[in-house]
Amino acid sequence: MLSGLLLIPLLGAIALLVWPGAVSGERLRRTCLALLVLQVAWSLRVLWQFDPTISGLQLEEIAPWVGSLGLDYRLGIDGLSLPLVLINGALSLAAALVTSTSTPRPRLYYALLLLISGAVNGAFLAQNLLLFFLFYELELIPLWLLIAIWGGSNRAYAATKFLLFTAVSGVLILGAFFGLALATGTADFSLQPLLGQELGMGMQLLLMGALLVGFGIKIPLFPFHTWLPDAHTEASTPVSLLLAGVLLKLGTYGLLRFCLGLFPDAWQLMSPWLAGWAAVSVLFGSLAAIQQQDMKRMVAYSSVGHMGYVLLAAAAATPVSLLGALFQMVSHGLISALLFLLVGVVYATTGTRDLNVLRGLLNPERGLPITGSLMIAGVMASAGIPGMGGFISEFLVFRGSLVPFPVPTLLCMVGSGLTAVYFLLLVNRVFFGRLSPPADDLDTPLPAVPLARQIPALALTVAVLLLGVAPQALGTLATATTTAMGRAPQRLAALPVSAAPDRLLAGGMGQ
Repeated sequence: MLSGLLLIPLLGAIALLVWPGAVSGERLRRTCLALLVLQVAWSLRVLWQFDPTISGLQLEEIAPWVGSLGLDYRLGIDGLSLPLVLINGALSLAAALVTSTSTPRPRLYYALLLLISGAVNGAFLAQNLLLFFLFYELELIPLWLLIAIWGGSNRAYAATKFLLFTAVSGVLILGAFFGLALATGTADFSLQPLLGQELGMGMQLLLMGALLVGFGIKIPLFPFHTWLPDAHTEASTPVSLLLAGVLLKLGTYGLLRFCLGLFPDAWQLMSPWLAGWAAVSVLFGSLAAIQQQDMKRMVAYSSVGHMGYVLLAAAAATPVSLLGALFQMVSHGLISALLFLLVGVVYATTGTRDLNVLRGLLNPERGLPITGSLMIAGVMASAGIPGMGGFISEFLVFRGSLVPFPVPTLLCMVGSGLTAVYFLLLVNRVFFGRLSPPADDLDTPLPAVPLARQIPALALTVAVLLLGVAPQALGTLATATTTAMGRAPQRLAALPVSAAPDRLLAGGMGQ
């Protein structure tokens, strides 16, 4: 069952690369789309087989591989990984849909998209530390190629910077995994949550620190964020969609699965410092976004801030905050994908992303009313307006983190308020700005965006709205797992009974 989520995209990528003879770009595109639709259908089949009342792993697949190294083919899925697998399938399909039919070197391009999608699925499903690392690294070179070949004018610099940062991330993670095996005297790299507790606190802190920095680079958290704005600025729209919507979640997933899961005692000891780190990252990302004049860089810096909420929730490690962390990963994936997609439409239509140049795009005379309306919906969701996915995510994170860490939580709330500030600047300048005299070329009517190009953005907007008005669907999938991940009983006892995740999602928010 789970192997299908790997085999469909990975074998599809190989098939595209070895397809004999000359193949048209349109035929390659249709083949890629068919494979991604099949992957989505397969993930829905997994969803159908999933029992949300079970907190542990389900549908496990175990096969020996390289026993001398402790590397086994071991897959499993739970309430933390299933939503991320679903969003990976949906956003991979969206990235292929918004790819231009005239993309050069289509055979390699679509093969790389499929390879990344399969590698991400493998990382979310792997239950062996080395197997996770293999899939974690497998997406590195394809994404580097997607930026270096199909990126903007400064793509070589951005791609190299991304490669170096992510390579350091991989080295730290692999070093921590080997260090864990060496310190415990085992050659078995199966994911064993209790293994890390056999170590002394000093060794736990050392190994967890390496994982924290490694995954902090991937998330990215301040001050390891500098590769992200450059990568987004130079990447094409489909690649930015995948990068923000899916690939950053490998870092937050690793934070929860390995840092918190393997070293709960060390995590609890360091949790006040981690909450402070989260507040700094949130405030820095928000303040840096306010300073940007490029739409894409502004959205990129917003990701730095919004990923800090996941670290805050993980530091608190309460059932409510951990559920909020998962909600934040899913909602940010949808919202950021929507915003980057719409920024791409604006750039393709106007030829610029400069906030000092763009204005009045929502004016009926300009020809982008649908794009402007969807952008307004997207920034409202990112700012946490009630009724949208961003609100329920931030509510759960703040509600679950306020009792153990009141000051960092309040600072993160300030960062949430700053989100409204910089996105208000974006919308006001780009879509509501006053038009100049008709003689100005910038105010001439723009070509209408075909409805087919708007469908992925419309679908993402609907998904963000559904997540906000019907959060029970995601909450039902994840609550059992995130509740079982809680590792701070004295904090949980301090929470009022009404803070139970199921009650909050069932309607407790309105009380």
